[in-house]
Amino acid sequence: MPPRIAMVAGEASGDLLASHLIRAIRRHLPDAQFFGIGGPKMQAEGFEVLWPCELLAVHGYVDALKRYRELSGIRKSLLARIRRERPDAFIGVDAPDFNLWLEGKVKAAGMPAIHFVSPSIWAWRGGRIRKIARSVSHMLCMFPFEPPLYEKAGVPVTYVGHPLADVFPLEPNRQQARETLNLPKGARALAMLPGSRQSEVRNLADTFIATARLLHERQPELVFLVPLATRETRQLFDEAIYRNQAADLPIRMLFGHAVDAMTAADAVLVASGTASLEAALLKRPMVISYRIGKWQYRLMKRMAYLPWVGLPNILCKDSLVPELLQDDATPEKLADALEHWLNDPAACRALAERFTELHHSLRQGTADKAAGAILPYLVGAEECRLRAVS
Repeated sequence: MPPRIAMVAGEASGDLLASHLIRAIRRHLPDAQFFGIGGPKMQAEGFEVLWPCELLAVHGYVDALKRYRELSGIRKSLLARIRRERPDAFIGVDAPDFNLWLEGKVKAAGMPAIHFVSPSIWAWRGGRIRKIARSVSHMLCMFPFEPPLYEKAGVPVTYVGHPLADVFPLEPNRQQARETLNLPKGARALAMLPGSRQSEVRNLADTFIATARLLHERQPELVFLVPLATRETRQLFDEAIYRNQAADLPIRMLFGHAVDAMTAADAVLVASGTASLEAALLKRPMVISYRIGKWQYRLMKRMAYLPWVGLPNILCKDSLVPELLQDDATPEKLADALEHWLNDPAACRALAERFTELHHSLRQGTADKAAGAILPYLVGAEECRLRAVS
């Protein structure tokens, strides 16, 4: 009987991560079967999709509360099937608010519960590690500073590196990216990434456009590249351009092409998040900015216990790039910080060296390393079955 693995992946990023993991496991166990909640990339690897992963995509607390009954029903239905079929393991890929409850129930029922992508316990909600310790059989971490936190709590853990570090080249091809975007030869460019969520774009678009205006006055040759992920976010940024009477600025909005835009740019203005890690792996100088609701910011600031919010600074344990957040995220401060990078090639080279070191540390062959940590649970179950049959 082939090994059976239940999985839950949330959103498109989890779908991609899980698809690579399925492929890596199948290199060792070709007959392995997978089922649960996933997306098209997982399905292309032979995953049985019981519910599509888009159902887990909630945006903020209000949306989560509105959809609580629906999501709770899906989770209970999947748990009932897992208890009935008793797969060899459960793997939750990201989506901690959905998966940790499910993992706790699976573990309590005597099946291994593995979580892939550590929640950000190192940034805030540190007390959450007690719940994780009760819920998971094994944690797979993407960042090298995470395993000691779990080891201290008695959670079996493996550092597997970050998949972006495997995908991104150590030396990005800037010329190719500039050609892809049809940038004029010799033109200087600034990439502006206001976020992938509509709320992020609403909070940052006006400030980013005002920053672009200040920089354009100081350096008229600059071209501003704005990659946006969806039609909705593009429309929001369009409305901000109209609202700020900024149609005269050399702003080029792109549908996607975020990696090309950052690779081609001389500097990057980026909302805090995964895009800041991408910019670091592309060895680009950047300024990190973010704005959220006033009360939400106060709450998060009170719960945070690291001096940084940007992944490049957190991972390097150093204030390598400016973080201008909330009230500090003014056009004047952002423009000054960006102009520092634009006018100081030596500082940019030194930063690129630090980011290259970071890239090496994160490049671990994530999918294969994660599969290697999971296989003992699957192989052990298979051996038990064979002994029972004999």
